[in-house]
Amino acid sequence: MPRRFFHRHQPSAPPAKWIKAGIGTTIAFLAIWALGEATGATLIVAPFGASAVLVFGVPDSPLSQPANVIGGHGVAALVALLTDHLLPGGPLNLAATVGGVIALLGLLRLTHPPAGATALVVMLTHPHWSFLAAPVLIGAVLLVLVAIATHRVPPRIVYPLPLPAVERPKKPRWADWRGEDTE
Repeated sequence: MPRRFFHRHQPSAPPAKWIKAGIGTTIAFLAIWALGEATGATLIVAPFGASAVLVFGVPDSPLSQPANVIGGHGVAALVALLTDHLLPGGPLNLAATVGGVIALLGLLRLTHPPAGATALVVMLTHPHWSFLAAPVLIGAVLLVLVAIATHRVPPRIVYPLPLPAVERPKKPRWADWRGEDTE
């Protein structure tokens, strides 16, 4: 068996980073659970465990950013609810929904791997439309808010990532469709 299958490509990090990630995850899930208890709503779903790995453990990944976490889970739940409620059930619908969600998230640049699991949860449990708000959107927002607060505690980590520097276009955008040369 090739050694590359067993090589750990993940760079090492100070233990404090991972201890903080574990504490942040614990606080996030306690906050989500407490809000659920106070409101009588279930706000924790299994895909949030995988989201926590990303937002607390790998916060510098594009897949861990707030838009990806909240948007990814939200789009996945919405698409899955639509297909679950409007189309006939069965393995083809389940498979096509999860595959469609992955493709759509990529096209929208909102890829968040645990969102694929959110779509799967919908297709397997057939929840009410309210599933989109609670647990999905409320839980995802709480997870991101706790991650933002946690990453401000030393050792500090920039989360969410700063906006990238944008280069100015060399010609006005309106010139493209008019066929004008502005140089």
